Amino acid sequence: MIDLHYAPTPNGWKISIMLEELGVPYTVVPVNIRSGDQFRPEFLAISPNNRIPAIVDHAPADGGGPFSVFETGAILIYLADKTGRFLPTEMRARSLVLQWLMWQMGGLGPMLGQHGHFALYAAEKIPYAIERYRDEAARLYHVLDTQLGKTGAYVAGDYSIADIACFPWTMTHKAQGFTLDDYPNIKRWYAQVRARPQVQAGLAIGKFVKEPFDEEARKNMFGQKAKRWRGSSEPSLRGAKRRSNPFFRTKILDCFASLAMTG
Repeated sequence: MIDLHYAPTPNGWKISIMLEELGVPYTVVPVNIRSGDQFRPEFLAISPNNRIPAIVDHAPADGGGPFSVFETGAILIYLADKTGRFLPTEMRARSLVLQWLMWQMGGLGPMLGQHGHFALYAAEKIPYAIERYRDEAARLYHVLDTQLGKTGAYVAGDYSIADIACFPWTMTHKAQGFTLDDYPNIKRWYAQVRARPQVQAGLAIGKFVKEPFDEEARKNMFGQKAKRWRGSSEPSLRGAKRRSNPFFRTKILDCFASLAMTG
């Protein structure tokens, strides 16, 4: 059994999709990043960078005690190696998948996250920042479109963790003012990946009702200073079951406001 500490954001979706694709049993442990759950001591014990998602594997391959993993790229590699799926073992094919996974981790996700923050959520609209990150986001979309024009169906050959990592971030294109009509290879790939039943199941985890984005939420979401959790009477993170917890469904903020607190 794997515990998935999760909020429904592009980075959270990477791991819920991966787990659905693998068909391994898992339990969702909701992390309300708006109210500051990411600063709880029990969450910091498995994700020292204060970011979702993270996993705890209660049956690791070495037969030892529970093993935790944070950072989405590391989680995807860990799960792929554990199950022998979505990451080739042949040297060249494996390296190609890892190259595009690292490209997403270091480029596509962070740059789209910054553009989303400055264009949609920053209290002060700074034209230079908005233009700078929009231009870089457009460049990265072009890079992905060019790659998909070379490889055909998927980012690095066969369907892999590179696709699972990149896809959730392209789901933000409309909110960020992009159209996939400008990127025909991405448009084809996007439709093909989204049509996968496992992807649809992963995206359905923790659907929620949007709530107002108040100043306290802004501090928890975008404040960079680590803090100690103070709400001892708040609902516990323990024992929340996948797809069925009403607190989880109603308390998670819109995914774009979540970008600054995911990893």
